[in-house]
Amino acid sequence: MSICFAAIGLDHRHIYHMVGELIAAGAVCAGYCPQTSDPRVLEGFRERFPDLAARDRDALFDDPDVQVILSAAIPADRPAIAIRAMRAGKDVMLDKPGAIHLAQVAELEQVAAETGRLLSICFSERFVVRACETASRLVGEGAIGRVIQTTGLGPHRLNRAIRPDWFFDPAAFGGILTDIASHQIDQFLRFTGAPTARILAAATANRNLPDLPAFRDTGDILLESEGARGVIRVDWFTPDGLPTWGDGRLFLTGTEGTIELRKYVDPAGRPGADHLFLCDRHGVRHIDCSSEPLSYFPRFLTDVRERTDTAMPQGHALHVTRLAIEAQRLADGGTE
Repeated sequence: MSICFAAIGLDHRHIYHMVGELIAAGAVCAGYCPQTSDPRVLEGFRERFPDLAARDRDALFDDPDVQVILSAAIPADRPAIAIRAMRAGKDVMLDKPGAIHLAQVAELEQVAAETGRLLSICFSERFVVRACETASRLVGEGAIGRVIQTTGLGPHRLNRAIRPDWFFDPAAFGGILTDIASHQIDQFLRFTGAPTARILAAATANRNLPDLPAFRDTGDILLESEGARGVIRVDWFTPDGLPTWGDGRLFLTGTEGTIELRKYVDPAGRPGADHLFLCDRHGVRHIDCSSEPLSYFPRFLTDVRERTDTAMPQGHALHVTRLAIEAQRLADGGTE
């Protein structure tokens, strides 16, 4: 029997792959709420999914056939949507970040525990990247030994002219580390196998937008677990000449080898995305990961049916969110 879901919060374009990949995995969309802060996102959604029905938000929350709510709302609004959905007996998949304040994280944890609902965050820089799927498999097979260090780079193109106002307001989106760097924190925990981590250092800066003094266009984090360290750099400086929105990279150092991911582009000229470079005792080789299947979405649907946590370990989503917020607070001088 197909899982039925609805989309509430069409404020970020990440809703496109969240809806599209769940449909591709066999789920059925019962409709979407057209309320949005960015009409361009709604327009793009309708172009991609012309057969889906726009419905009243309350009706979607109250529909007993809807089992899952997806949301890519303004980040500050995501916790309230998730809480209402869970209290209505529905599982939840949020875009990142799942929250922007520690109090929101605590409330989400409490409601998830009280209701027994699944609360997952779609970290697209892992779950929608086929090279990450290949890297996960290789690490799991012991291809580079035990991962002891990660370096995650998350550059993005600003596209200032098409961004809504909330995008530049930290009170709405949480700051560059809460937002973008949650991806790299997620990857650190996943590839090192660490259940937790500590933020050792964090910094942000506004290097190129003096007319937006509250906005930070670059940020860095140093974190560690008991057996590994991670370095993170995120920014809004992808040049217009790059043929994609960002040259996302991940470097994994293991006790027996290394892996480098060029997620979205290979500057050396190989076509397409999802490039992986493996170096071990046998040599160096390039692996084209473009045909690697994505596992998060079908696993999430299995978890909804069977009440398991194969797509994302229980508590992982909010643990990552808490670490990202803590890093942001440290960078901001101890304030949220």
